[in-house]
Amino acid sequence: MTDFWIFVGALAVAYLIPGPDMVLVLHTGVLRGRTYALAVAIGLALARAIHVFLAAAGLAALLKTAPWAFEIVRIAGAAYLIWLGVGILRSRSRLPEGEGPATDDNNRTWPHAVVRGLLTNLLNPKALLFCSVLLPQFVRPENGSIPGQFMLLGTILVAIGLMFDLTYACAGATLSRWSTRHLLAQIVQRWVFATLLIGFGLRLALAQRSL
Repeated sequence: MTDFWIFVGALAVAYLIPGPDMVLVLHTGVLRGRTYALAVAIGLALARAIHVFLAAAGLAALLKTAPWAFEIVRIAGAAYLIWLGVGILRSRSRLPEGEGPATDDNNRTWPHAVVRGLLTNLLNPKALLFCSVLLPQFVRPENGSIPGQFMLLGTILVAIGLMFDLTYACAGATLSRWSTRHLLAQIVQRWVFATLLIGFGLRLALAQRSL
C-alpha cells in the first residue's frame, strides 16, 4: 500500500510540472472552450496508454539503446511543438489557425483536437522513457502476474493524467470567459502559450538521452 501512494504521488508531481501537455490543454480551453479541451485530454490519455503498452513491451529500451530511434522521435516531436506554437502566433483571433467558429464542422474539429493531443504526447520520447523508468520500479514479481501489474499501474497512470487534464481544461475554459472581456489579456495569453510551446520544442530539440 505504501508503494501505491508513492506511485500516485510521483504521478501527481509529474502532472503538476508545466509541460507541453498542460499548455496545450489550457490553450485549447481558452481558445475553443471546455468541449475541445476535453477532446485534447482524450488524445493525451490515448497517447499515455500507448506509451504504457510500449514500455511494457520493452520497446522503450530501443530509444535508450538506439540513438537513431531517439533522434527521429525527438526531432519530430520538437518540430511539432514548434509548429503548434508558431500556429498560435499566426492566428489573428481566438480561433485557431483560421478555423471556423467552434460550432461549425464538429465532425472535423473534434477528431482534430483528439489527434492534436495524441501527437503532442506521442511524439515526446521523454514521455515513453518516463513510463519505462517509473512503472518497473513498482512491479513486484511476488505480487503475481507482471503483465497484470503493468496493466493496473498503467491504468492508474492514464486515469490520474486524465483527471489533471480535465482540471486544466476547466481552468482554461474559465480563463476564456474572463479573457473575452479583455483584448489585452487575449494577446498576452496567445504570446505566453505560443512561447511556452516553442520553448518546449526547442528544449526537446536539444534533449539528450538522459533516461
